[in-house]
Amino acid sequence: MNNGADDPSFLPYGRHSVDEADIAAVVSTLRHQPLSGGKAVGAFEAAFARAVGAEYAVAVSSGTAALHLAAVAGGLRPGSFAIVPAITFAATANAVRMAGADVIFADVDADTGLMTAETLERAIRSASGPVRAVFPVHLSGQCADMAAIRPLAGSHGMNIITDCCHALGCHYPGGGGPGDGTFESMGTFSLHPVKAIAMGEGGVITVREKDMADRLCRMRAHGLVRDTEHWLQPGMADDGHGRTNPWYYEMHELGWNYRASSLHCALGLSQLDKLDSFIARRRKLAAAYDTAFDQLDADWVRPVPLAHHNAAGFADHAYHLYPVLIDFAALGVGRADVMRFLAGRGIGTQVHYIPVNRQPYYTDLYGQSDLPGAERYYNRVLSLPLFPAMTDSDVTRVVDEFAKLAP
Repeated sequence: MNNGADDPSFLPYGRHSVDEADIAAVVSTLRHQPLSGGKAVGAFEAAFARAVGAEYAVAVSSGTAALHLAAVAGGLRPGSFAIVPAITFAATANAVRMAGADVIFADVDADTGLMTAETLERAIRSASGPVRAVFPVHLSGQCADMAAIRPLAGSHGMNIITDCCHALGCHYPGGGGPGDGTFESMGTFSLHPVKAIAMGEGGVITVREKDMADRLCRMRAHGLVRDTEHWLQPGMADDGHGRTNPWYYEMHELGWNYRASSLHCALGLSQLDKLDSFIARRRKLAAAYDTAFDQLDADWVRPVPLAHHNAAGFADHAYHLYPVLIDFAALGVGRADVMRFLAGRGIGTQVHYIPVNRQPYYTDLYGQSDLPGAERYYNRVLSLPLFPAMTDSDVTRVVDEFAKLAP
């Protein structure tokens, strides 16, 4: 299938936007900072925390690294359980397994793909042991109903770790947003090239407490402790003359090499300056899609609806993706053929996501699970091109090609 790698007119489902300011930021870092541990890391973390309204942000090497560290720091270990919605990227569930815990998959709303309080409650009832954590996923750029999920999770003593990898730039009904600590102990973000802003590869964990932020910083760097105040064996550091050996450090718990480089953080910091304009453009493109599909008036395709959460109204959608729901039976054409048809006309699409509970690793581990909402969502969903550099005419082109599929 054509992926458009060598065709500038090809519209992928997502693409990063890098300008001369971004390039200059990276070049400046190459010239003036250490490639690892430079001042760009702290500057990016402070700016990211401000952008999402969090107290602290810890930059790491990927969204998966963010999920893994949050799972471990959140208390997951062998013998414990965590709930993950079935519609998400595999990394959300994999992070639970990487911490040694077991996954319980929750069903989702069949039209939005989001876990709800009701599907969470059903997952809790299915657990064979106490559930330590839940990972609500904010999918495609819109939020799960955290105002309903939090009290339910709290009543069962569950830690809330939000997967915000699609959610940078959206806001909850009534204010605040993913990762700001209103509803979670930790928020995790991905800054992969197709996300709202790009670091190349990178991720962020946001937290409320300084002690937790400090622990995450240690865990991303092999668990090493260099602060003399917290050493457990200071005698080993003594050089015999009352001074500290300059090479000495201690390791108090297992850690990983999950650091984000100065180059990645310099790019991320520059990209953050454009976050508002990127999100505004995504919303305008999504509105153009909405209008075009409304005018198409086809009963076999419709955009994924907004999730109405509570009396405060709708959450602001960040439109990381623009997914539509297609009745392939009514259309008379299978999804693979639709994707091939569009690719042949220079339009890339993708499926977000295959239910994770159906992956062979998880079926071998837990057997088959009955999650009808996830199945119905998966069977109909297709993500269309959406990225800030697109034009309104690009949207028209996509919908016009869709019209040619009409039975």
